[in-house]
Amino acid sequence: MSYPIVGTPDAANTAWVMVSAALVLVMTPALAFFYGGMVRAKSVLNMMMMCMSAVGVVWVLWLLFGYSMAFGDDIGGVIGDPTQFAGLDGLFGGNYSAGDPAGASIPLVGTIPALVFVMFQAGFAMVTVALIAGAVADRMKFVAWLAFAALWATLVYFPVAHWVFAIDGLAAESGGWIANRLGAIDFAGGTAVEVNSGASALVLALIVGKRRGWPRDPMRPHNLPAVMLGAGLLWLGWFGFNAGSALAADGTAAMALVNTLGAGAVSLLSWLVVERIRHGKPTSFGAASGVVAGLVAITPSCASVTPIGAIAIGIVAGAVSSLAIELKYRLGYDDSLDVVGVHLVAGIVGTVMIGLVASSAAPAGVDGLFYGGGLDQLWRQIVAVLAVGAYAMVVTALIALALKKTIGVRAEPQDELDGIDDAEHAETAYDLAASRGGRLDI
Repeated sequence: MSYPIVGTPDAANTAWVMVSAALVLVMTPALAFFYGGMVRAKSVLNMMMMCMSAVGVVWVLWLLFGYSMAFGDDIGGVIGDPTQFAGLDGLFGGNYSAGDPAGASIPLVGTIPALVFVMFQAGFAMVTVALIAGAVADRMKFVAWLAFAALWATLVYFPVAHWVFAIDGLAAESGGWIANRLGAIDFAGGTAVEVNSGASALVLALIVGKRRGWPRDPMRPHNLPAVMLGAGLLWLGWFGFNAGSALAADGTAAMALVNTLGAGAVSLLSWLVVERIRHGKPTSFGAASGVVAGLVAITPSCASVTPIGAIAIGIVAGAVSSLAIELKYRLGYDDSLDVVGVHLVAGIVGTVMIGLVASSAAPAGVDGLFYGGGLDQLWRQIVAVLAVGAYAMVVTALIALALKKTIGVRAEPQDELDGIDDAEHAETAYDLAASRGGRLDI
């Protein structure tokens, strides 16, 4: 069979995935608010620009060859054929008229237009790249970030997305090894998005180095309402991220929808309980972080666990991530906005716990250890985490070291102290001087 398949798209499924694609695209600007509120006022624009620039960088690469690397026919078990759909060739054209007696006849992925699938998956790539920016807030040169984003998307995200998301017979005849040969379950990106970005963020933070004055000087979030707004918008987008990955308006999407709500809600509470016990006060910052930790953890597992299983995952993710963010002080690495503590740790929790609490009553139809399924699924999940994490760390290190030796990755010392908004972008987020009084005419 040749790919893409040509036929008439299903209207309901197409409408749902189009909405989901829009929700996923909202997640990158939502992340910009979430991260932007966490940094100091003098660096907020730079942080938001690092997030938003991922949209432009990734889309150009995705259109030219990225989609093909992720969803083209498998080459050597490593990448998809980068020439098969280069420039989105073969993914558009045909008869678009539903009024034709023979019906519309266009390239499809499953039951939806191929271009809708391209758009949906592009949003995953964009937000994954943007996630890494949080680890190097306040100190990375913007030009170096753009170069890193382009190289990392090409050498890390596109291959890993192929391993995890390219199912045999969906967009091309042969897909990736994690999804099809290993048999690990990752419905919407616990490995390809969360472990991938979290492991890479750790390496990049180590190579770029610590912020000046960290951890001696206080570096508190400058705008907690923006953090809460970003978390809320991320939660909204995550419904498209997870439920949209069903690629259909069906029962699988419904289960993913319910589990996404449940894990995020319970993780919020779990984080606050740990925070209250350890520090005496539940905080808005903790609530926002807890929501994101739960959403991260349920991403791979939303179609393989029951709503009760989602609650279990949310409880563990919120508690473990709340404890994990303090590791950077003990181990001495400066992960500015806790990408490692939230995305890497919760991504591992959600992916591995599939092997424990998956239920055959869920759409994936697999039982984990606690449901009588033995260790079979658990070892597959662990191998997927280790493979993605190791690959991401090694290749990220090579990219970051190459940039450090060539164009440099670190902002000038004085620019860091003054705030890199003005140095990198000639702007400031809050022009307070202009709002103070005016001329008094006598």
